[in-house]
Amino acid sequence: MRDFGDRTGTKTASGDSADWATMRRFLPYLWPKGRPELKRRILGAGVFVLLAKAVVLALPFAYARAVDTMSADGDPAVWLAMALVIAYAAGRFGTVLFDQLRNITFNRVGQDAVFGLTEDVFARLHSLSLRFHLARRTGEITRVVERGTKSISSMLYFLLFNIAPTAIELVVVSVIFWTIFGWELVAAVAVTVVSFIWITQAITEWRVKLRKEMNDLDGQAMARAVDSLLNYETVKYFGAETRERRRYARSAGQCAEAAIKTENSLGLLNIVQSVILNLMMGGAMAWTVWGWSQGNLTPGDLVLVNTYLMQLFRPLDMLGWVYRTIRQGLIDMADMFGLLDTPVEVEDKPGAPALVVRRPSVTFENVHFGYDREREILHGLSFEAPAGSTVALVGPSGAGKSTIGRLLFRFYDPWEGRICVDGQDISEVTQESLRRQIGIVPQDSVLFNDTVRYNIAYGRDDPSDEQVRQAAEDAAILPFIRQLPHGFDTEVGERGLKLSGGEKQRVAIARTLLKDPPILLLDEATSALDSRTEQDILATLKRVASGRTTIAIAHRLSTIADADLINVMEAGRIVEQGSHAELLRHDGLYAEMWNRQQSEDSDEAREAAE
Repeated sequence: MRDFGDRTGTKTASGDSADWATMRRFLPYLWPKGRPELKRRILGAGVFVLLAKAVVLALPFAYARAVDTMSADGDPAVWLAMALVIAYAAGRFGTVLFDQLRNITFNRVGQDAVFGLTEDVFARLHSLSLRFHLARRTGEITRVVERGTKSISSMLYFLLFNIAPTAIELVVVSVIFWTIFGWELVAAVAVTVVSFIWITQAITEWRVKLRKEMNDLDGQAMARAVDSLLNYETVKYFGAETRERRRYARSAGQCAEAAIKTENSLGLLNIVQSVILNLMMGGAMAWTVWGWSQGNLTPGDLVLVNTYLMQLFRPLDMLGWVYRTIRQGLIDMADMFGLLDTPVEVEDKPGAPALVVRRPSVTFENVHFGYDREREILHGLSFEAPAGSTVALVGPSGAGKSTIGRLLFRFYDPWEGRICVDGQDISEVTQESLRRQIGIVPQDSVLFNDTVRYNIAYGRDDPSDEQVRQAAEDAAILPFIRQLPHGFDTEVGERGLKLSGGEKQRVAIARTLLKDPPILLLDEATSALDSRTEQDILATLKRVASGRTTIAIAHRLSTIADADLINVMEAGRIVEQGSHAELLRHDGLYAEMWNRQQSEDSDEAREAAE
């Protein structure tokens, strides 16, 4: 599977066909099915666009006729000139009014379109496999969504309310110029517009590449900054603040250099555009003055030409920025669609039923699996956890114990073999229903940056305060919470860093108890607890495990000594199986691990006594 950086680069390097494909994919968000009120808003915004453009095109005539009236021989028609000036001012107000009414009408459409796309991206990110999330850079993905959200709104605005109205105005002005001044002026305008658009597109395409380079470097700098801040404690442990600052400074410096090139290229674009437009403006007005000198044109015609060209050149003058905004919007949108197109490694089969658990047994049958094809972790693993039993998995580090938990939650699918819950192959049922039946207390308990209450209540939809309190009590964390200044409303900080390891683990235990699943997976559930709290938690877990199936992954063998069945793993295989007493009598790997841990505990106790 290609990584995110490769996919982004491929997308952004695409040409016009890819841009149109991106736009076609976005149209359903802009013109959604089953939302007639939004479609009416789009049509209403279009009406306001046409009204504003009609007023804009009529204004130069009022202005020009007012000038002609004032410069006419004989007594000036003061009131007629006054009326034309007032009409001109009213028309200018009308354009502002219609433009704002257009924006008010269309705002909900644009925001709904952006919201729909970002919601789909967010949902897609949650549906992607654990493999994707282990490889992703949080800062880079955040930037992709942020840039896409911001650019879509501006891209839609310019595409619908700048490019389209300007094209309409260009056609109407050409007709007016042809009718009043002849084909020469129309030809000059056409040559100017074509030259302007060609030059603008060429320079802007060059600028888009510079902008892409700047965005990549910006995303890299942000990814490194976020990664460094998330690992704040590690940075401090190794005194690496200066190293991290230099690392970020290199990325930020490269981004700054790319930004300078981008801004300088904008200056070049503005200069070239100004030369083309002012040559046309000067030539057209000189031609009109010459016509006046021949008695063919009036001073008002000079005003008419000047006003129309000013109105026409105003959006053209922004064409480079508009074009770049639209192109950048399409690039950013393509990046977001790139996230949507990321293949989902683990998917529900079409029409998959929900898992129904009557007897919560768990069975692994000849399971082969590895995170990479070159390195197999589990070699034909088979074991069963009968309903209502407690089955332990022990073994040295790297034996594949935690991999079993990831497979049980179906974060990955096995290469061969199958995993069954109550006799049902978990690959044949929906993932949501499977995970609803399993609760986990992980070794590394990561909490949301919210309150203690929120993190405990996360185990169930809309639990009552009493249920949250009872879960905290069962997890032996209620006395600690009562000592906090804000109790359950205490903020735990990002990833729960304001709490100790043991406190975080007890919160994780509490939310799993609140979930009340028929199957419990305890992955080193008491590894961060002191001996006294560990015994309290073990007593609680033993009580709540009654009538449930419990799979306990443990390093400290004393915590699973009373398990119904202990599976001893080594190199992805079960090498010993039995109860605690049976395994000690067998005098194999389990007995060796047990004796070593007992010796270490004795040494620690002797050192503490001294």
